[in-house]
Amino acid sequence: MPRALVFDLDGLILDTETPLIDAFADVHAAHGLPFERDLFIRSVGHANYAFDPWRAFGADADRVELEHQLTHHRRRRTLAQPILPGVLDLMDAAAAAGWPIALASNSDHEHCEKHLGRLGLLPRFKALACRDDVKAPKPEPDLYRLALRHLGLRAHEAVALEDSHTGSLAAKRAGLWCVVAPNPSTAHHVFDHVDWRVRSLAEVSVDTLLRRFAPHAAIQAAAPQGPTPG
Repeated sequence: MPRALVFDLDGLILDTETPLIDAFADVHAAHGLPFERDLFIRSVGHANYAFDPWRAFGADADRVELEHQLTHHRRRRTLAQPILPGVLDLMDAAAAAGWPIALASNSDHEHCEKHLGRLGLLPRFKALACRDDVKAPKPEPDLYRLALRHLGLRAHEAVALEDSHTGSLAAKRAGLWCVVAPNPSTAHHVFDHVDWRVRSLAEVSVDTLLRRFAPHAAIQAAAPQGPTPG
């Protein structure tokens, strides 16, 4: 049955996506230019979506300076963000049940460790699988397979917690159960492939996960198994 959790970070534990979008809007507003927010939001969580957020500034714009301004506004807005609802309660419940937790993130180690450390969450994780650990990011399954190797578990023994189409597709391609809690930037994504969609992680508990997935996991566990993902 399920006995571990694998969390995404951006948009699930911490809303780093809304501050990024708002930071782009801040820079545009400072220069008196319109920001195509809807087009930018459409690109969130889609690794291959082509959208140039600076195109309103023209081809001759100093993009290095624009990125500097963006970093300032993004940092200010991100540092004001709280841990998202339900995250701490679910982590506490997992710890009480003896379930280890891991991270599978399309962000690099520096980003993940900085924010998890700042929020006091880093010691809760048994393993971190980050963008710089694999050749192919989400939606490929590599990050989740790496997290499973760190945990020493098979796919049906872990539940992935995601907020985007790209992340949830990666989890399902790796064979994990997947719960998705979209945020305002990803609510428009298609989630037909996930096992359970919730409004926030406040709706999720160890007990509800067991009730939903344990009967199906028992069937999978009884089937012939290959080697542990490697």
